[in-house]
Amino acid sequence: MAVQFVMQIAFFLLLTYGLVEEASSVVFPAIARLNCTEKCGNVKIPYPFGIGPNCYMASWFEIVCDKANVTAKAFLPSIGMEVLEINISDPYKDSYSYSYYNEPGLIRVKMPIISSSDCINKSSDGVDISGTPYFFSSYRNKFVSVGCDNLVTMTGLDPMVVVGCKTNCSNQKLKDKQGTCSGFNCCQTTVPYGIQVLNVDFVRTPRNNCRHAFLAETQWLNKTDLSNHFLYWDYVPVVLEWTESNFTAFDFNEIRALHLDWDYTSYGAKYYYCRYGYEGNPYLFPGCQDINECEDQKRNGCFDKSDCENIEGSYTCNRRKSRQKIAIIVICTSFGALFLLFITWWLYKVIKKRNKIKLKKKFFKRNGGLLLQQQLSSNENNVQKAKLFNSKELENATDRFNENRILGKGGQGTVYKGMLIDGRIVAIKKCNTVDEGNLEQFINEIIILSQINHRNVVKLLGCCLETEVPLLVYEFISNGTLFQYLHEKNEDFPLLTWDMRLRIATEIAGALSYLHSAASLPIYHRDIKSSNILLDDKYRAKVADFGTSRSVAIDQTHVTTLVYGTFGYLDPEYFQTSQFTEKSDVYSFGVVLVELLTGEKPVSLTRSQEGRNLSTYFVLSLKENRLFDILDTQVSKVGNKDEVMAIANLAKRCLHLNGKKRPTMIEIMMELEGVQKVSTIQPNFEEIEYVRNEEMEPRSDISISKSSCLESSTASSSDVLPLLSIKSI
Repeated sequence: MAVQFVMQIAFFLLLTYGLVEEASSVVFPAIARLNCTEKCGNVKIPYPFGIGPNCYMASWFEIVCDKANVTAKAFLPSIGMEVLEINISDPYKDSYSYSYYNEPGLIRVKMPIISSSDCINKSSDGVDISGTPYFFSSYRNKFVSVGCDNLVTMTGLDPMVVVGCKTNCSNQKLKDKQGTCSGFNCCQTTVPYGIQVLNVDFVRTPRNNCRHAFLAETQWLNKTDLSNHFLYWDYVPVVLEWTESNFTAFDFNEIRALHLDWDYTSYGAKYYYCRYGYEGNPYLFPGCQDINECEDQKRNGCFDKSDCENIEGSYTCNRRKSRQKIAIIVICTSFGALFLLFITWWLYKVIKKRNKIKLKKKFFKRNGGLLLQQQLSSNENNVQKAKLFNSKELENATDRFNENRILGKGGQGTVYKGMLIDGRIVAIKKCNTVDEGNLEQFINEIIILSQINHRNVVKLLGCCLETEVPLLVYEFISNGTLFQYLHEKNEDFPLLTWDMRLRIATEIAGALSYLHSAASLPIYHRDIKSSNILLDDKYRAKVADFGTSRSVAIDQTHVTTLVYGTFGYLDPEYFQTSQFTEKSDVYSFGVVLVELLTGEKPVSLTRSQEGRNLSTYFVLSLKENRLFDILDTQVSKVGNKDEVMAIANLAKRCLHLNGKKRPTMIEIMMELEGVQKVSTIQPNFEEIEYVRNEEMEPRSDISISKSSCLESSTASSSDVLPLLSIKSI
């Protein structure tokens, strides 16, 4: 042991004084302490981890090597898991690395699968590693659930955070994607940062079949088909991040001498890592060693290996060339420069133009342009047509999509302000994506929406399909959103009077009534909210953002999809059944109506726990006869309280948990128009049917993820029930 220690001291001094020029390239630095085992089976055991006494820094890092099997297995007793891989340093080689220098420690372990009570011979009470320096990596793991029609959520998290996913075994399109964990029998979603406890809640379903949930390494999950062999597994690989909190080993001067840096994790604990240009174990003498960047062309930017000179922690390039090389380069350049420049320029122009034309044709075909042309040609008698804009026209209209022209960003894309060649001001939406598997539905939606002609619906003027993602052109509405006037009160947004609010509500109802009943095909909006209601220069309401809308057959009563919507506006019945009806739009309209009455946001953390959801807060206030305590000042000061009570009663009916008991949009429109015309309505308090406790219980709404423009397909399972967040405007 003494001899080995002396050799390490000598080696360190030789490196310091430059007496061993190539030693760093031929001597592999130790990863474990002296006289300690460096491997257990196929797993390397770097310090501060170790096997046996005095081989690990603290008890959290003790490794037990079980050699009872053919291949030895490493176990971490502090958390009771089998270890598959440990990585403490050298983030340059880390295939998972999101940060080039300061990666926390990583350890891959086997973690048990949690099963529901309906399963035979499979169960687990969850995993708890709290109190240890380990936590589940948020961006290297996914939360996975397996089982038909299964809704599983993680428990033990922050009360305001909901993490879970839902499977759907009746959707044939999801079944065709089986093996990718896309929603059929298997779903996945991301997990919060820094969690140390995994417990799950299996929501009871009519099937009550065997269901499973677990965390799994994302890279492993992408390469694994869970449909074939899952029933035979008990464990799956999971990535843990770890930190070391006992930092008495080095002082600042020693850190500098050994070429170390340190950084904080989110929990305040430090970890060491080698500086750029060094490799090795930062916890062991002699620490991090200089890398010879000249040995690997990928590590240096020199012209040739002979031009590279390694220095401590970096390298330099000797740019001097031999006279012969320089002469050859100068002569070749002199004779060929002009000719090559001319040929290159000419070829560049020709190829660029040809490729641009090909690319436009490719995008046009991929985005359904041929189908749209066919549909337009078959409807020659139709006056209202979707115009096909070319990409050059829209680029000029938006100054090449300049960031200064951005009006807003949402789940379906970014909206720019533009001016067409004829002087018209328009809003141009640049979609995030479009589902290539449902182009026919996508094109049909464009044609249908372009034919909508209602004064309270934002007009779709046309589209451009020869770009990488579709561009949709709408009429420009200049006065902002209803959400801004209700919740972002400032000098730019004057207060809305009661008469203005009543008129806006009537106009929204009229637009939705038109979409549901008067359009050529009924259209369900599916994302009614105050931020999707625009106001023009005369403060007239315009229903906008049909990115998730669906048209239905005249005899069709609902559409069945994975759940879309916005937190606070989502119909609870739709969430339970995945069936969206016209009454689901009614529920969302009811929330907007309550916003107009109260001036409150759909979700607010400043309200009590049971009243954070505005619809619940409103219904409970009605039940307790506190309506006039929660009204907005512009509403409460209205002289005719009968009108307010009539609108409140209408909003309560719209928010009924049973969709069949909600009024239709036609009935809502007629009732609102009646309130406008007759201001002396006498309220009949006996007819106000307050919702029973069992009909309106406080519940957590769901924020549904981004979707493609004019979405017609189901969302990927990784987008179903993600982390709780409010959808962007």
